[in-house]
Amino acid sequence: MASHPALGTIGIWTGALHSTDPAKHSQVREAAAEVDELGYGALWLGGSPSPDEAAFLLDATSRITVATGILNIWDHEPGSVAERYAAIDATHEGRFLLGLGVSHGQLVDRYARPYSAMKDYLTALDSAPTPVPASHRVLAALGPKMLELSRDRAAGAHPYLVTPEFTASAREILGNEALLAPELKVVLDPDRERARATARNYLSFYLGLPNYTNNLLRLGFSEKDFADGGSDHLIGSVFVLGDAEAVRRRVDEFLAAGADHLAIQVVTANAFEDMPRAEWRTLAEALPLRG
Repeated sequence: MASHPALGTIGIWTGALHSTDPAKHSQVREAAAEVDELGYGALWLGGSPSPDEAAFLLDATSRITVATGILNIWDHEPGSVAERYAAIDATHEGRFLLGLGVSHGQLVDRYARPYSAMKDYLTALDSAPTPVPASHRVLAALGPKMLELSRDRAAGAHPYLVTPEFTASAREILGNEALLAPELKVVLDPDRERARATARNYLSFYLGLPNYTNNLLRLGFSEKDFADGGSDHLIGSVFVLGDAEAVRRRVDEFLAAGADHLAIQVVTANAFEDMPRAEWRTLAEALPLRG
C-alpha cells in the first residue's frame, strides 16, 4: 500500500475551528497550533469550510497538513477555488489538502446528479489557469462510483461515518495506491450510558441524510438501527465509546482494513463549539501518530 507521509497516520477532524467569528480568532489559532505541536499529521476542518478558513489554520501552524473536510462544491465556484488554492499553496507549499464533497439533497436546494456534478467540478479544477493537482484533493466518497472517481481523479477518498468493514470494501475499489482517510468519531467518557447518549444526540442529525443511511444499509444495518438516534449496535459500530485504549483498538482495526490515515473526531455534548484540547492531548499519547 502506498504511504502518505504528509498526513501521518492520525489526524484531528473538528468543526470547532472555523475562523468566521473574529472574537474566536485567538482561541482558534492557539488550538490549531497545539494540534500541530502534538504531532498529528493532519487537521481536518469540518462543517463545509472555505479555502480561506483553511488558510487561517495554515497561518496558525508550521508543519501540519490542513484539509477541508469537506468543501461543499455547490457553494464554491471551481475557478475561484483553484485560484485560492494556488495562492494558499504558494505560501504553504504542500500543506493544503482540498477535500471536496457533494453534500446532501436535504441541505442544498440545487442538488442534482451529484456524481456528474463532481466530475464536472474536477474537470473545471483541471482546466483552471493554475489547476488544483489531483494529488492534493480528496473526495468525500461512500458509494462505489464516487470511490472510483476518488481513485481516478483525486488522491483518494475521505469517507465519513463509516466502519472498518466499509474501509476494507473501499480499499478493494481504490486499489493499493490511492489514499484512504476515513473519519472516526470518539466519545472519551468512562460512563458508558452517558457516552452513548452523547453519541446518539450527535448522530441523530446524520441519520436524516439518505447518503449516510443508504451506505449504512449497504453495510448490513437496518431501518430499525436508525430510530431514536441510533441503536446500541449502530452507535457501537460508528463510534468508539470509552477511553483512549479503546480508540487505539478501533484505530488498529481501521488500519488493518486498509486505511492509510484516520481523521479522529472527538464528539462532546457541544461538538461544533467545543475545542476538546484535553482529549486531543490524551489521544496524542495513545495513538500511532507517525505509524
